[in-house]
Amino acid sequence: MECRNFLILLYIFALAVFAGYQVISKVPQLLHTPLMAFTNAISGISLVASLIMAGEDRNMASSVLGAVAVAAASVNAVGGFLITDRMLRMFKKKPKTKA
Repeated sequence: MECRNFLILLYIFALAVFAGYQVISKVPQLLHTPLMAFTNAISGISLVASLIMAGEDRNMASSVLGAVAVAAASVNAVGGFLITDRMLRMFKKKPKTKA
């Protein structure tokens, strides 16, 4: 029974990867910045959830996995904001220099 559950979860993961790739590949370049802002918001939500999980004192494994989740969500959120900032700087007009 355990193998069947694993195969179902693996199937769901494969479908999610395929659907995610199809959705992201069809996004026009103009919408990449709002899409990144939205994914940064989702990263913030997952960061809050992982903080709650790490803070609960259920058992050692739960606390360790929560701490790993906090680290991963933090890297994801900070990296997303850095990339979004870089993308927004590309759209700023450069000041004209007098020759």
